[in-house]
Amino acid sequence: MAGLLSLVILVLDIIAIVNVVQGKMSTGSKVLWIILILVLPVIGMVLYFLIGKKNA
Repeated sequence: MAGLLSLVILVLDIIAIVNVVQGKMSTGSKVLWIILILVLPVIGMVLYFLIGKKNA
């Protein structure tokens, strides 16, 4: 079960990173969001979809 949850988190993180790269933010903002998503996978992804996507 833990393996499936890890796979779901990985897929959602990849989707979040692709959204960041395709967004219209500045390069610095993109780098910061990607680092946040990579360092804190679950929290970073949730924060991006709640806060970052609205500001983009």
